[in-house]
Amino acid sequence: MDGIGVAPRDPRAMIDQAPMSRFQWGIVAVMVGLNALDGFDVLSISFASPGIAADWGIDRAALGIVLSMELVGMALGSLVLGGIADRIGRRATILGCLCVMAAGMMGAASAAGIASLCVWRVLTGLGIGGMLAATNAAVAEAANERQRSLCVVLMAGGYPVGSVVGGSISAQLLTHYDWRAVFVFGALVTLAFIPLVLWRAPESIAFLMHRRPAGALERVNAVLARMGHPTVAALPEPEPRRRQAPVVALFSPDLRPLTILLTLAYLAHIMTFYFILKWIPKIVVDMGFAPSAAAGVLVWASVGGAAGSLLLGLLTARVRLLALTVGAMLLSTLLVAWFGQKWTDLGTLSLVAGIAGFCTNAGVVGLYALIARAFPTGVRATATGFVIGVGRGGSAAAPALAGALFAAGYALPGVAATMAAGSLVAAIALVALRKRIAA
Repeated sequence: MDGIGVAPRDPRAMIDQAPMSRFQWGIVAVMVGLNALDGFDVLSISFASPGIAADWGIDRAALGIVLSMELVGMALGSLVLGGIADRIGRRATILGCLCVMAAGMMGAASAAGIASLCVWRVLTGLGIGGMLAATNAAVAEAANERQRSLCVVLMAGGYPVGSVVGGSISAQLLTHYDWRAVFVFGALVTLAFIPLVLWRAPESIAFLMHRRPAGALERVNAVLARMGHPTVAALPEPEPRRRQAPVVALFSPDLRPLTILLTLAYLAHIMTFYFILKWIPKIVVDMGFAPSAAAGVLVWASVGGAAGSLLLGLLTARVRLLALTVGAMLLSTLLVAWFGQKWTDLGTLSLVAGIAGFCTNAGVVGLYALIARAFPTGVRATATGFVIGVGRGGSAAAPALAGALFAAGYALPGVAATMAAGSLVAAIALVALRKRIAA
Protein backbone atom coordinates (compact mmCIF):
# COMPACT_ATOMS: atom_id res chain seq x y z
CA MET A 1 0.00 0.00 0.00
CA ASP A 2 1.18 3.56 -0.70
CA GLY A 3 3.08 5.21 2.13
CA ILE A 4 4.25 1.94 3.87
CA GLY A 5 8.03 1.63 3.85
CA VAL A 6 8.47 3.97 0.88
CA ALA A 7 8.15 7.67 0.25
CA PRO A 8 4.58 8.64 -0.67
CA ARG A 9 3.93 8.97 -4.36
CA ASP A 10 3.47 12.52 -5.61
CA PRO A 11 0.01 12.86 -7.18
CA ARG A 12 1.30 15.66 -9.41
CA ALA A 13 3.90 13.32 -10.89
CA MET A 14 1.21 10.68 -11.39
CA ILE A 15 -0.89 13.15 -13.37
CA ASP A 16 2.10 14.32 -15.40
CA GLN A 17 3.16 10.82 -16.43
CA ALA A 18 -0.19 9.10 -17.03
CA PRO A 19 -2.37 9.52 -20.13
CA MET A 20 -5.16 12.08 -19.96
CA SER A 21 -8.43 10.57 -18.75
CA ARG A 22 -11.90 11.51 -20.01
CA PHE A 23 -12.48 13.35 -16.74
CA GLN A 24 -9.36 15.47 -17.27
CA TRP A 25 -10.44 16.31 -20.81
CA GLY A 26 -13.81 17.24 -19.31
CA ILE A 27 -12.12 19.75 -17.00
CA VAL A 28 -10.31 21.23 -20.00
CA ALA A 29 -13.60 21.44 -21.90
CA VAL A 30 -15.23 23.35 -19.03
CA MET A 31 -12.31 25.81 -19.01
CA VAL A 32 -12.59 26.24 -22.79
CA GLY A 33 -16.27 27.04 -22.24
CA LEU A 34 -15.42 29.54 -19.51
CA ASN A 35 -12.95 31.29 -21.78
CA ALA A 36 -15.60 31.32 -24.52
CA LEU A 37 -17.93 32.92 -22.00
CA ASP A 38 -15.27 35.55 -21.37
CA GLY A 39 -15.07 36.15 -25.13
CA PHE A 40 -18.80 36.78 -25.35
CA ASP A 41 -19.05 38.86 -22.18
CA VAL A 42 -16.22 41.17 -23.25
CA LEU A 43 -17.80 41.76 -26.65
CA SER A 44 -21.42 41.95 -25.51
CA ILE A 45 -21.09 45.71 -25.23
CA SER A 46 -19.85 45.82 -28.83
CA PHE A 47 -22.89 43.87 -30.03
CA ALA A 48 -25.17 46.20 -28.08
CA SER A 49 -23.39 49.50 -28.85
CA PRO A 50 -25.36 50.54 -31.97
CA GLY A 51 -28.64 50.10 -30.09
CA ILE A 52 -27.32 51.94 -27.02
CA ALA A 53 -26.19 54.89 -29.15
CA ALA A 54 -29.55 55.06 -30.93
CA ASP A 55 -31.64 54.57 -27.78
CA TRP A 56 -29.87 57.14 -25.64
CA GLY A 57 -28.72 59.50 -28.40
CA ILE A 58 -25.09 59.52 -27.27
CA ASP A 59 -22.17 60.53 -29.47
CA ARG A 60 -19.13 58.47 -30.37
CA ALA A 61 -16.93 60.02 -27.70
CA ALA A 62 -19.30 58.96 -24.92
CA LEU A 63 -19.75 55.55 -26.52
CA GLY A 64 -15.98 55.09 -26.62
CA ILE A 65 -15.82 55.58 -22.85
CA VAL A 66 -18.55 52.98 -22.31
CA LEU A 67 -16.70 50.52 -24.56
CA SER A 68 -13.58 50.93 -22.41
CA MET A 69 -15.07 50.29 -19.00
CA GLU A 70 -14.83 46.51 -18.71
CA LEU A 71 -11.20 46.73 -19.85
CA VAL A 72 -10.52 48.78 -16.72
CA GLY A 73 -12.21 46.07 -14.68
CA MET A 74 -10.24 43.35 -16.48
CA ALA A 75 -6.96 45.03 -15.57
CA LEU A 76 -7.95 45.21 -11.90
CA GLY A 77 -9.18 41.62 -11.97
CA SER A 78 -5.95 40.33 -13.52
CA LEU A 79 -3.74 42.14 -11.02
CA VAL A 80 -5.81 41.51 -7.88
CA LEU A 81 -7.87 38.36 -8.31
CA GLY A 82 -5.02 36.33 -9.79
CA GLY A 83 -3.36 36.52 -6.38
CA ILE A 84 -6.61 35.55 -4.69
CA ALA A 85 -6.77 32.40 -6.86
CA ASP A 86 -3.40 31.39 -5.42
CA ARG A 87 -4.76 31.80 -1.88
CA ILE A 88 -8.32 30.48 -1.91
CA GLY A 89 -8.16 28.18 -4.94
CA ARG A 90 -8.89 28.15 -8.65
CA ARG A 91 -12.38 26.68 -8.29
CA ALA A 92 -13.55 29.11 -5.62
CA THR A 93 -12.21 32.05 -7.62
CA ILE A 94 -13.94 30.85 -10.79
CA LEU A 95 -17.26 30.47 -8.98
CA GLY A 96 -16.94 33.90 -7.39
CA CYS A 97 -16.05 35.49 -10.72
CA LEU A 98 -19.06 33.85 -12.40
CA CYS A 99 -21.33 35.47 -9.79
CA VAL A 100 -19.67 38.85 -10.32
CA MET A 101 -19.93 38.56 -14.11
CA ALA A 102 -23.59 37.54 -13.99
CA ALA A 103 -24.41 40.47 -11.71
CA GLY A 104 -22.57 42.86 -14.02
CA MET A 105 -24.34 41.58 -17.13
CA MET A 106 -27.80 41.70 -15.54
CA GLY A 107 -27.07 45.15 -14.15
CA ALA A 108 -26.06 46.37 -17.62
CA ALA A 109 -29.39 45.15 -18.98
CA SER A 110 -31.22 47.35 -16.45
CA ALA A 111 -28.95 50.41 -16.75
CA ALA A 112 -30.79 53.68 -17.30
CA GLY A 113 -27.85 55.85 -18.34
CA ILE A 114 -24.17 56.08 -19.18
CA ALA A 115 -22.92 56.33 -15.59
CA SER A 116 -24.71 53.22 -14.32
CA LEU A 117 -23.82 51.25 -17.45
CA CYS A 118 -20.14 52.12 -16.94
CA VAL A 119 -20.26 50.87 -13.34
CA TRP A 120 -21.81 47.56 -14.38
CA ARG A 121 -19.26 47.09 -17.18
CA VAL A 122 -16.36 47.65 -14.75
CA LEU A 123 -17.88 45.00 -12.49
CA THR A 124 -18.21 42.58 -15.39
CA GLY A 125 -14.60 43.20 -16.38
CA LEU A 126 -13.43 42.58 -12.82
CA GLY A 127 -14.93 39.11 -12.94
CA ILE A 128 -13.51 38.42 -16.39
CA GLY A 129 -10.00 39.43 -15.37
CA GLY A 130 -10.04 37.16 -12.35
CA MET A 131 -11.54 34.34 -14.40
CA LEU A 132 -8.68 34.44 -16.93
CA ALA A 133 -6.05 34.08 -14.21
CA ALA A 134 -7.86 31.17 -12.56
CA THR A 135 -8.70 29.22 -15.72
CA ASN A 136 -5.11 29.42 -16.99
CA ALA A 137 -3.87 27.80 -13.80
CA ALA A 138 -6.72 25.26 -13.67
CA VAL A 139 -6.05 24.00 -17.21
CA ALA A 140 -2.30 23.70 -16.71
CA GLU A 141 -2.79 21.80 -13.45
CA ALA A 142 -5.43 19.42 -14.82
CA ALA A 143 -3.39 18.35 -17.85
CA ASN A 144 -0.51 15.90 -18.03
CA GLU A 145 2.95 16.99 -19.10
CA ARG A 146 2.61 15.81 -22.68
CA GLN A 147 -0.72 17.53 -23.37
CA ARG A 148 -0.30 20.64 -21.21
CA SER A 149 0.64 23.03 -24.02
CA LEU A 150 -2.15 21.72 -26.24
CA CYS A 151 -4.70 22.16 -23.46
CA VAL A 152 -3.63 25.74 -22.82
CA VAL A 153 -3.86 26.51 -26.55
CA LEU A 154 -7.34 24.96 -26.69
CA MET A 155 -8.43 27.11 -23.76
CA ALA A 156 -7.06 30.25 -25.41
CA GLY A 157 -8.99 29.36 -28.56
CA GLY A 158 -12.21 29.44 -26.56
CA TYR A 159 -12.17 33.25 -26.49
CA PRO A 160 -12.82 33.85 -30.19
CA VAL A 161 -15.16 30.84 -30.29
CA GLY A 162 -17.27 32.55 -27.65
CA SER A 163 -17.31 35.66 -29.76
CA VAL A 164 -18.46 33.65 -32.80
CA VAL A 165 -21.23 31.77 -31.02
CA GLY A 166 -22.29 34.75 -28.94
CA GLY A 167 -22.22 37.03 -31.94
CA SER A 168 -24.39 34.67 -33.98
CA ILE A 169 -26.95 34.49 -31.18
CA SER A 170 -26.76 38.25 -30.63
CA ALA A 171 -27.46 38.84 -34.30
CA GLN A 172 -30.66 36.83 -33.95
CA LEU A 173 -31.65 38.51 -30.68
CA LEU A 174 -31.19 41.96 -32.17
CA THR A 175 -33.63 41.17 -34.96
CA HIS A 176 -36.40 40.59 -32.38
CA TYR A 177 -35.42 42.53 -29.23
CA ASP A 178 -33.48 45.64 -28.23
CA TRP A 179 -29.87 45.75 -27.04
CA ARG A 180 -30.75 44.75 -23.45
CA ALA A 181 -31.47 41.21 -24.60
CA VAL A 182 -27.76 40.69 -25.31
CA PHE A 183 -26.86 41.33 -21.67
CA VAL A 184 -29.75 39.23 -20.32
CA PHE A 185 -28.62 36.32 -22.49
CA GLY A 186 -25.04 36.73 -21.25
CA ALA A 187 -26.14 36.77 -17.61
CA LEU A 188 -28.23 33.61 -17.99
CA VAL A 189 -25.45 31.68 -19.71
CA THR A 190 -22.96 32.85 -17.08
CA LEU A 191 -25.21 31.57 -14.30
CA ALA A 192 -25.60 28.25 -16.12
CA PHE A 193 -21.86 27.64 -15.79
CA ILE A 194 -21.99 27.64 -11.97
CA PRO A 195 -23.51 24.14 -11.61
CA LEU A 196 -21.28 22.91 -14.44
CA VAL A 197 -18.15 24.04 -12.60
CA LEU A 198 -19.42 22.52 -9.34
CA TRP A 199 -20.03 19.22 -11.13
CA ARG A 200 -17.05 18.85 -13.47
CA ALA A 201 -14.25 21.13 -12.23
CA PRO A 202 -12.86 20.15 -8.81
CA GLU A 203 -10.10 22.11 -7.12
CA SER A 204 -6.73 21.33 -8.70
CA ILE A 205 -4.49 18.78 -7.02
CA ALA A 206 -1.48 21.05 -7.41
CA PHE A 207 -3.22 23.81 -5.45
CA LEU A 208 -4.38 21.43 -2.70
CA MET A 209 -0.86 20.09 -2.28
CA HIS A 210 0.65 23.56 -2.22
CA ARG A 211 -1.75 25.14 0.29
CA ARG A 212 -2.58 21.98 2.30
CA PRO A 213 -6.07 23.01 3.52
CA ALA A 214 -8.00 20.87 6.01
CA GLY A 215 -8.81 17.47 4.50
CA ALA A 216 -6.26 17.90 1.71
CA LEU A 217 -5.48 14.17 1.47
CA GLU A 218 -9.14 13.19 1.18
CA ARG A 219 -9.79 15.88 -1.43
CA VAL A 220 -6.72 14.90 -3.45
CA ASN A 221 -7.76 11.26 -3.40
CA ALA A 222 -11.30 12.13 -4.47
CA VAL A 223 -9.96 13.97 -7.52
CA LEU A 224 -7.46 11.20 -8.32
CA ALA A 225 -10.27 8.65 -8.25
CA ARG A 226 -12.37 10.73 -10.65
CA MET A 227 -9.38 10.95 -12.97
CA GLY A 228 -8.98 7.18 -12.88
CA HIS A 229 -5.71 7.20 -10.94
CA PRO A 230 -4.93 5.16 -7.80
CA THR A 231 -5.27 6.96 -4.50
CA VAL A 232 -2.42 7.59 -2.07
CA ALA A 233 -2.16 6.87 1.65
CA ALA A 234 -0.21 10.06 2.41
CA LEU A 235 0.95 13.21 0.71
CA PRO A 236 4.64 14.00 0.24
CA GLU A 237 6.17 16.60 2.50
CA PRO A 238 5.14 20.08 1.35
CA GLU A 239 7.69 22.05 -0.58
CA PRO A 240 9.01 25.20 1.09
CA ARG A 241 6.84 28.09 0.01
CA ARG A 242 8.70 30.61 -2.04
CA ARG A 243 8.06 34.25 -1.46
CA GLN A 244 6.54 35.83 -4.53
CA ALA A 245 9.06 37.80 -6.53
CA PRO A 246 8.30 41.51 -6.07
CA VAL A 247 7.52 43.67 -9.06
CA VAL A 248 10.73 45.61 -8.40
CA ALA A 249 12.70 42.50 -9.45
CA LEU A 250 11.34 42.93 -12.96
CA PHE A 251 13.29 46.17 -13.20
CA SER A 252 16.66 44.75 -12.28
CA PRO A 253 19.36 45.50 -14.86
CA ASP A 254 19.03 42.10 -16.54
CA LEU A 255 15.24 42.09 -16.77
CA ARG A 256 14.46 45.78 -17.23
CA PRO A 257 14.63 45.74 -21.07
CA LEU A 258 12.42 42.65 -21.25
CA THR A 259 9.86 44.10 -18.86
CA ILE A 260 9.65 47.50 -20.51
CA LEU A 261 9.64 46.37 -24.14
CA LEU A 262 7.26 43.42 -23.68
CA THR A 263 4.88 45.61 -21.67
CA LEU A 264 5.04 48.24 -24.41
CA ALA A 265 4.46 45.61 -27.11
CA TYR A 266 1.46 44.11 -25.31
CA LEU A 267 -0.06 47.49 -24.50
CA ALA A 268 0.37 48.86 -28.03
CA HIS A 269 -0.89 45.79 -29.86
CA ILE A 270 -3.83 45.19 -27.52
CA MET A 271 -5.02 48.73 -28.24
CA THR A 272 -5.22 47.85 -31.93
CA PHE A 273 -6.88 44.53 -31.05
CA TYR A 274 -9.59 46.13 -28.94
CA PHE A 275 -10.22 48.91 -31.44
CA ILE A 276 -11.28 46.28 -33.96
CA LEU A 277 -13.31 44.24 -31.52
CA LYS A 278 -15.05 47.16 -29.83
CA TRP A 279 -15.81 49.43 -32.77
CA ILE A 280 -16.73 47.02 -35.59
CA PRO A 281 -20.50 47.01 -34.89
CA LYS A 282 -20.82 50.79 -34.67
CA ILE A 283 -18.58 51.33 -37.71
CA VAL A 284 -20.55 48.85 -39.80
CA VAL A 285 -23.88 50.42 -38.81
CA ASP A 286 -22.52 53.85 -39.75
CA MET A 287 -21.65 52.43 -43.17
CA GLY A 288 -25.39 51.88 -43.68
CA PHE A 289 -25.80 48.24 -42.67
CA ALA A 290 -28.31 46.86 -40.14
CA PRO A 291 -27.26 46.19 -36.51
CA SER A 292 -27.78 42.45 -37.03
CA ALA A 293 -25.39 42.58 -40.01
CA ALA A 294 -22.88 44.46 -37.86
CA ALA A 295 -22.90 41.64 -35.30
CA GLY A 296 -22.30 39.23 -38.18
CA VAL A 297 -19.17 41.14 -39.27
CA LEU A 298 -17.86 40.96 -35.70
CA VAL A 299 -18.47 37.20 -35.80
CA TRP A 300 -16.28 36.93 -38.90
CA ALA A 301 -13.54 38.89 -37.13
CA SER A 302 -13.76 36.38 -34.29
CA VAL A 303 -13.70 33.42 -36.71
CA GLY A 304 -10.49 34.86 -38.12
CA GLY A 305 -9.16 35.28 -34.59
CA ALA A 306 -9.78 31.62 -33.77
CA ALA A 307 -8.05 30.56 -36.98
CA GLY A 308 -5.11 32.86 -36.23
CA SER A 309 -4.63 31.33 -32.78
CA LEU A 310 -4.71 27.80 -34.17
CA LEU A 311 -2.39 28.45 -37.10
CA LEU A 312 0.18 30.29 -35.01
CA GLY A 313 0.18 27.42 -32.53
CA LEU A 314 0.80 24.91 -35.33
CA LEU A 315 3.54 27.00 -36.95
CA THR A 316 5.56 27.43 -33.76
CA ALA A 317 6.94 23.91 -34.31
CA ARG A 318 8.54 25.05 -37.58
CA VAL A 319 9.07 28.84 -37.38
CA ARG A 320 10.60 30.94 -34.61
CA LEU A 321 7.89 32.34 -32.36
CA LEU A 322 9.37 35.85 -32.35
CA ALA A 323 9.38 36.02 -36.14
CA LEU A 324 5.81 34.72 -36.33
CA THR A 325 4.58 37.28 -33.82
CA VAL A 326 6.34 40.21 -35.49
CA GLY A 327 4.96 39.10 -38.86
CA ALA A 328 1.42 38.88 -37.45
CA MET A 329 1.72 42.39 -36.03
CA LEU A 330 2.98 43.90 -39.27
CA LEU A 331 0.07 42.32 -41.14
CA SER A 332 -2.26 43.54 -38.39
CA THR A 333 -1.08 47.11 -39.01
CA LEU A 334 -1.90 46.89 -42.71
CA LEU A 335 -5.21 45.09 -42.38
CA VAL A 336 -6.70 47.22 -39.59
CA ALA A 337 -5.88 50.31 -41.65
CA TRP A 338 -7.43 48.62 -44.70
CA PHE A 339 -10.58 47.82 -42.73
CA GLY A 340 -11.07 51.57 -42.27
CA GLN A 341 -11.70 52.17 -45.95
CA LYS A 342 -15.20 52.82 -47.24
CA TRP A 343 -16.90 49.51 -48.04
CA THR A 344 -20.24 49.06 -49.79
CA ASP A 345 -20.28 45.27 -50.02
CA LEU A 346 -21.02 43.40 -46.79
CA GLY A 347 -19.31 40.22 -47.99
CA THR A 348 -16.03 41.98 -48.73
CA LEU A 349 -16.21 43.89 -45.46
CA SER A 350 -16.72 40.62 -43.56
CA LEU A 351 -13.73 39.06 -45.33
CA VAL A 352 -11.47 42.01 -44.46
CA ALA A 353 -12.66 41.91 -40.84
CA GLY A 354 -11.95 38.18 -40.69
CA ILE A 355 -8.40 38.57 -41.98
CA ALA A 356 -7.78 41.50 -39.63
CA GLY A 357 -9.07 39.40 -36.73
CA PHE A 358 -6.77 36.58 -37.81
CA CYS A 359 -3.67 38.76 -37.60
CA THR A 360 -4.54 40.73 -34.46
CA ASN A 361 -5.43 37.61 -32.46
CA ALA A 362 -2.37 35.72 -33.68
CA GLY A 363 -0.28 38.60 -32.35
CA VAL A 364 -1.94 38.42 -28.94
CA VAL A 365 -1.40 34.65 -28.68
CA GLY A 366 2.23 35.08 -29.74
CA LEU A 367 2.78 37.68 -27.04
CA TYR A 368 1.44 35.37 -24.33
CA ALA A 369 3.88 32.68 -25.42
CA LEU A 370 6.80 35.13 -25.63
CA ILE A 371 6.13 36.44 -22.12
CA ALA A 372 6.18 32.89 -20.78
CA ARG A 373 9.46 32.11 -22.53
CA ALA A 374 11.30 35.36 -21.93
CA PHE A 375 11.27 35.51 -18.13
CA PRO A 376 13.02 33.06 -15.79
CA THR A 377 10.93 30.78 -13.62
CA GLY A 378 11.45 32.78 -10.42
CA VAL A 379 9.71 35.88 -11.79
CA ARG A 380 7.55 34.43 -14.56
CA ALA A 381 4.20 34.67 -12.76
CA THR A 382 4.93 38.18 -11.50
CA ALA A 383 6.02 39.25 -14.97
CA THR A 384 2.96 37.79 -16.65
CA GLY A 385 0.60 39.51 -14.22
CA PHE A 386 2.41 42.82 -14.57
CA VAL A 387 2.64 42.85 -18.37
CA ILE A 388 -0.94 41.73 -18.95
CA GLY A 389 -2.40 43.83 -16.13
CA VAL A 390 -0.70 47.02 -17.29
CA GLY A 391 -1.53 46.20 -20.91
CA ARG A 392 -5.21 45.65 -20.23
CA GLY A 393 -5.42 48.76 -18.11
CA GLY A 394 -3.81 50.83 -20.83
CA SER A 395 -5.91 49.19 -23.53
CA ALA A 396 -8.98 50.76 -21.93
CA ALA A 397 -7.86 53.94 -23.68
CA ALA A 398 -8.26 52.34 -27.12
CA PRO A 399 -12.05 52.58 -27.58
CA ALA A 400 -12.10 55.97 -25.85
CA LEU A 401 -9.28 57.30 -28.04
CA ALA A 402 -11.05 56.16 -31.18
CA GLY A 403 -14.25 57.78 -29.97
CA ALA A 404 -12.44 61.05 -29.27
CA LEU A 405 -10.88 61.02 -32.76
CA PHE A 406 -14.30 60.47 -34.34
CA ALA A 407 -15.78 63.26 -32.21
CA ALA A 408 -12.96 65.59 -33.27
CA GLY A 409 -14.01 65.18 -36.89
CA TYR A 410 -11.53 62.59 -38.15
CA ALA A 411 -12.90 60.24 -40.79
CA LEU A 412 -12.82 56.47 -40.44
CA PRO A 413 -9.71 55.92 -42.64
CA GLY A 414 -7.64 58.26 -40.48
CA VAL A 415 -8.90 56.80 -37.21
CA ALA A 416 -8.29 53.23 -38.38
CA ALA A 417 -4.75 54.06 -39.55
CA THR A 418 -4.00 55.75 -36.21
CA MET A 419 -5.26 52.80 -34.18
CA ALA A 420 -3.49 50.33 -36.47
CA ALA A 421 -0.20 51.99 -35.54
CA GLY A 422 -0.33 50.21 -32.18
CA SER A 423 0.56 46.91 -33.86
CA LEU A 424 3.45 48.60 -35.64
CA VAL A 425 4.82 49.96 -32.36
CA ALA A 426 4.53 46.48 -30.87
CA ALA A 427 6.43 44.91 -33.77
CA ILE A 428 9.24 47.47 -33.39
CA ALA A 429 9.46 46.76 -29.65
CA LEU A 430 9.76 43.02 -30.31
CA VAL A 431 12.43 43.51 -32.97
CA ALA A 432 14.41 45.46 -30.37
CA LEU A 433 14.29 42.34 -28.18
CA ARG A 434 15.45 39.88 -30.83
CA LYS A 435 18.85 39.37 -29.18
CA ARG A 436 17.32 38.79 -25.76
CA ILE A 437 14.55 36.34 -26.67
CA ALA A 438 15.68 32.96 -28.00
CA ALA A 439 12.31 32.02 -29.46
